[in-house]
Amino acid sequence: MVVVAIVVMVVIVGTLGLVTSGKVGPEEWRHNRRGLALFKEGQYVQARLEFSKAIELKPDWATAYDNRGDTYYKTNDLDKAIADYSKAIELKPERARAFRDRGLAYFDKGNLYKALDDFNKAIELNPDYADAYNNRGRTHNKTGDPEKAIADFSKAIELDSDFRAAYNNRGLVYIDKGDLDKALADLNKAIELNPDSAILYDNRGTAYVKKGEIDKALADFNKAIELKPDYANPYSHRGRAYIDKGDLDKALADLDMAIKLKSNYAEAYNNRGSAYNRKGDFDKALVDFNKAIELKPDFAEAYNNRGHAYYMKRDLDKSLADLNKAIELKPDFAMAYKNRGRAYIYKGDLDKALADLNKAIELSDDPEVMREALQLLDKTRQ
Repeated sequence: MVVVAIVVMVVIVGTLGLVTSGKVGPEEWRHNRRGLALFKEGQYVQARLEFSKAIELKPDWATAYDNRGDTYYKTNDLDKAIADYSKAIELKPERARAFRDRGLAYFDKGNLYKALDDFNKAIELNPDYADAYNNRGRTHNKTGDPEKAIADFSKAIELDSDFRAAYNNRGLVYIDKGDLDKALADLNKAIELNPDSAILYDNRGTAYVKKGEIDKALADFNKAIELKPDYANPYSHRGRAYIDKGDLDKALADLDMAIKLKSNYAEAYNNRGSAYNRKGDFDKALVDFNKAIELKPDFAEAYNNRGHAYYMKRDLDKSLADLNKAIELKPDFAMAYKNRGRAYIYKGDLDKALADLNKAIELSDDPEVMREALQLLDKTRQ
């Protein structure tokens, strides 16, 4: 199974703000402008020093706090970023951008409902703020409300028809919903607007994998790697596609590279474990699934896959424990029900097997899972 993280392409850009020159002296302006130039070059610490000098000279200048908050955000010092954005809001409560910026910091900290409050306020202050809609859409998706997410991404696109991040993000929600034609339409548009984005080709490749168009997926993953050879995601996703094609040696090479580039990449460990499962090397598979779960303890797919490896080693108690966990984490996980039903057959608990296999058929839209579940059901009747 290919797991896709939603990737957001939002760049926070400092602005001079709407402050009259009568209130801000030339030295403050000079430090602020220097800070903006350094920020644009990616020199965030040096930019911060300039904004701090502007604040020292003009302690009630909301723009300088907002801009300094951006430097903390870019260096992942989220608490200090939030403190600066909050000061900017205190000084200028009508500043929509500061609410948007603080919302982004709360989003990255995982404080999703605080993020929603801030994006709501930004939109209240500026109903035409496309980026606030885009980021509120991301937050709705994270809180499990894809329909509200789609509505917000659509509003962002209505306000800015060239907003490639919103097309990308709406496309990813459509992938999760299984509406792959709409996903591809959005990702095609995003690529049209930004043909040099490795992220976009990687995301479109994921949609093609889910559609079963593996050759098109491979072409997109190849393009993503060509554009950004040190980007781990397309190696992992291409490796997963090679598993689906049965080319396990190419899969393992790609997954090794993904892990080399990103050593804490739970999805790549899970995918490499799946490749080892296919090769029948269950001990290596278990090592990788263990690592995936260590890195991401709520990773339902890794529990399912480890449960399969334990089943193949006929360690049924461990297999069932993992499959129970996979279903606890993801109650609509058809593959896990199918695998647990198979384990119950082997244990001789046919009533539980029947219940799980019927549940797998009820939940699944994957013909292969349904076919395997039906075959297993036939075994219970023999």
